[in-house]
Amino acid sequence: MLDVRRMKVLREVAARGSFSAAAEALSFTQSAISQQVAALERETGTKLVERGPRGIRLTQAGEVLVKHADAVLARLSCAEEELQALAGLRGGRLSLSTFQSAGATLVPRAIAAFHQRYPDVELALTQAEPDDATAMLRGGELDLAIVYDFEGIPGGLDESLDKVHLIDDRYDLLVARDHPLADRARIRMADLADERWINSTEGCGCRQAVLHACLQVGFEPNVAFENDEILAVQALVANGMGVTLMPQLALTSVHPGVAVRPLGRDAPIRHIYAARQRDAYRSPATTAMLQLLVDMAEEFRPQVTPAGDEAAVAA
Repeated sequence: MLDVRRMKVLREVAARGSFSAAAEALSFTQSAISQQVAALERETGTKLVERGPRGIRLTQAGEVLVKHADAVLARLSCAEEELQALAGLRGGRLSLSTFQSAGATLVPRAIAAFHQRYPDVELALTQAEPDDATAMLRGGELDLAIVYDFEGIPGGLDESLDKVHLIDDRYDLLVARDHPLADRARIRMADLADERWINSTEGCGCRQAVLHACLQVGFEPNVAFENDEILAVQALVANGMGVTLMPQLALTSVHPGVAVRPLGRDAPIRHIYAARQRDAYRSPATTAMLQLLVDMAEEFRPQVTPAGDEAAVAA
């Protein structure tokens, strides 16, 4: 393997025409220059320079090596510039995923702020539930994923993830405006045992939150409809087709025919994180995005009312 530093010395000797001039340019001693060239000749097994009355000149082998040295050193210079650009967030890529409600609230704000500060970093965003996002992180397809798990529900997130907590997202009850419970200030889960329910599909984590909350108070919900689209579910509720639970992060826009009511201690809570694969390289772009997500999450944290009830922050 040829030593790149010695190739640089040979190139300087060729450019300056003497060992002494190359030594001055590189801040070496003349003896050190001579030793570096001699070592390079041993590595290549051929003579690279010849001394003559007019100074140093390259042999044919030396000319070939200097030509390649020019190309190698130019590529290394480009690599250094690209690395400096990445470190300074003047280039590179960042890929992240989010689930639906975070993708409609928190994440777009963080992405917009990131793009404004670091416009040369290429951003990619995909939608994925925690299990799929974890698999993509493990496979190196993502740098960051916005994920969640639930308080009191077994399973949860993969232990291989490094997580940065963003917010705790409480679930509220959604009923139609003309529902008998719509005027109640506080409702318990047990009051909903005889209701028809609208729940998420099998692939959505919110499905488990609803089932667990019902089972915790002794009943299995009568699920009449399954749908993962926030607006579609709210429309079903507004038209009296059932009740549902929905996280406050999904309630920044509420259908006019829907009443949102707190469930107190019965309410499921999901913990939302920005996650990456443990021991994965954390690029400067990843670090910058993490900080922005933490900062933006402050806007979506629940506020405490004078009565002590938590309410979602409208976005």
